[in-house]
Amino acid sequence: MSILTVKNLSHGFGDRAIFNDVSFRLLKGEHIGLIGANGEGKSTFMNIVTGKLDPDDGLIEWSKRVRVGYLDQNTILQRGMTIRDVLKGAFQYLFDLENEMNAICERMGDASPEELEQLLLDLGNIQDTITNNDFYIIDAKIEEIGRGLGLEDIGLDKDVQDLSGGQRTKILLAKLLLEKPDILLLDEPTNFLDEQHIEWLKRYLQEYENAFILISHDIPFINSVVNLIYHMGNQELTRYVGDYDNFVQVYEAKKQQLESAYKRQQQEIGDLKDFVARNKARVATRNMAMSRQKKLDKMEVIELEREKPKPEFNFKEARASAKLIFETKDLIIGYDEPLSRPLNLRMERGQKIALIGANGLGKTTLLKSILGQIPSISGSVELGDYLYLGYFEQEIKEANYNSCIEELWKDFPSYSQYQARAALAKCGLTTKHIESKILVLSGGEQAKVRLCKLINRETNILLLDEPTNHLDVDAKEELKRALKAYTGSIMLICHEPEFYRDVVTDVWNCESWTTKII
Repeated sequence: MSILTVKNLSHGFGDRAIFNDVSFRLLKGEHIGLIGANGEGKSTFMNIVTGKLDPDDGLIEWSKRVRVGYLDQNTILQRGMTIRDVLKGAFQYLFDLENEMNAICERMGDASPEELEQLLLDLGNIQDTITNNDFYIIDAKIEEIGRGLGLEDIGLDKDVQDLSGGQRTKILLAKLLLEKPDILLLDEPTNFLDEQHIEWLKRYLQEYENAFILISHDIPFINSVVNLIYHMGNQELTRYVGDYDNFVQVYEAKKQQLESAYKRQQQEIGDLKDFVARNKARVATRNMAMSRQKKLDKMEVIELEREKPKPEFNFKEARASAKLIFETKDLIIGYDEPLSRPLNLRMERGQKIALIGANGLGKTTLLKSILGQIPSISGSVELGDYLYLGYFEQEIKEANYNSCIEELWKDFPSYSQYQARAALAKCGLTTKHIESKILVLSGGEQAKVRLCKLINRETNILLLDEPTNHLDVDAKEELKRALKAYTGSIMLICHEPEFYRDVVTDVWNCESWTTKII
């Protein structure tokens, strides 16, 4: 049975087309991975099917009474609500049914025999619904999901306004899973999850009976949970059976077949045009020339896919730093309360360190404390000499109305128009992206603008906070290559072992020094 039908969908922003006559069907129980390069329209597609965005053309049809759950990271959580309050909101429809059940019970005393029979029938239906949907074990279900996603470590009675972006995303994901909708729409759910909770979500989705559509650039995660791939590219949506690895094999085979057919056709077109040019003026061969011209006119010309601009990340390197990068003495990091025991850490020139561990343990806080952006609770940080620091921040909360060029000029005012465009193009951004405002770009395109600013600054130490979030497969691979080639020092926060394992020389697990219960 079709849960969602999309017919002849077309959409674009200004003169930039995103979809052209796209059709799509989602069937019950399908586990779909929606993939494609940054900026191809994956999040736009989600916004269109959920009604947040009206398409330029086309029809979106949901089956009747289908419950849709959408992980939207822009949802506002109200001050004063605890994590438990937000999670209980997943069961609001059951609380409404309980109120309806109580109202039926009150009416029974004055009902006629016929009315009583109908009321008992309604009461039984409602009772079955709330029982089957875990109404009587709500608190246990909340604690189970909270434990799985690490919310119990934060504290279920904590005010949601005091949380980081990653923690808020975890809450929204937990609420969504508790709602048990008929279809889950998940837009990069692993971005703010650590390894332990990614593993938990993987197991949950593997056992999930209903349908879901998942946008992700985490290939091992996609491979483990989906049975269908829809590839978004060149304004089209193409279906492939199987996981991502199977998609790559089939896609490459189709691409090679198309290229071979294109070469054969171009050869044939060249031969026909040559014959027509040589024979159309001669009386004896004019009819043959006209026949070949007609064949040319009727020919369906094969077109190859537009080659996507592939990013090139080459970090500009400053002079070598002193041997000492930084040293902490009894450093305790945190805000209102300590996040760590006293830390005595030392980093030396040439080290490439991955900071790992569950969210909320203070990895970002440690980076900001080293940079001097936030004060530590106690202790000290000694920085070495001749440090040229480059910092990639995980979250940029403020809306940015600058165009890409204006954003680059803020940091590099001496760049000419040509230099600015060339620098952005090298990071995989097209002319239309470059002329767009940062605000309308996808998460991956925004990350590429920030990486562009970072690679064009001379550095000898990089502090990178989740740089792979939102980046597509090509950009991730290129960033990994660039970091391996970088001769300076690196401190990297990352939850993807496949990414950091080949880059770093040392791994520091923050769970060994946190004050929090793991």
